[in-house]
Amino acid sequence: MSDNGKILGALVLGAAAGAVLGLLFAPSKGSELRGKIKDNAGDLIDELTDKIKEGKEALSGLKEKAMSKAEDLKTAAEDHVEGYKQKAKQAM
Repeated sequence: MSDNGKILGALVLGAAAGAVLGLLFAPSKGSELRGKIKDNAGDLIDELTDKIKEGKEALSGLKEKAMSKAEDLKTAAEDHVEGYKQKAKQAM
């Protein structure tokens, strides 16, 4: 996992823990507290789902860039090999 992924995971975990602790120490009825926790958990899940989607899109773009660069490098290498073959034929 990359450093950015670790940082994002730690931030999300910290936010979730902070939200739950804040609700647990707030003076309210048990039923109200459970409702608040449920609402906050739903919001957190939605936010996390959005972040995962953004990460997948970023990785997809990165993969396409890497594949394109690899194809360019392959073509350049093939061109160099062909050039060396031509020079070798001329030298004979």
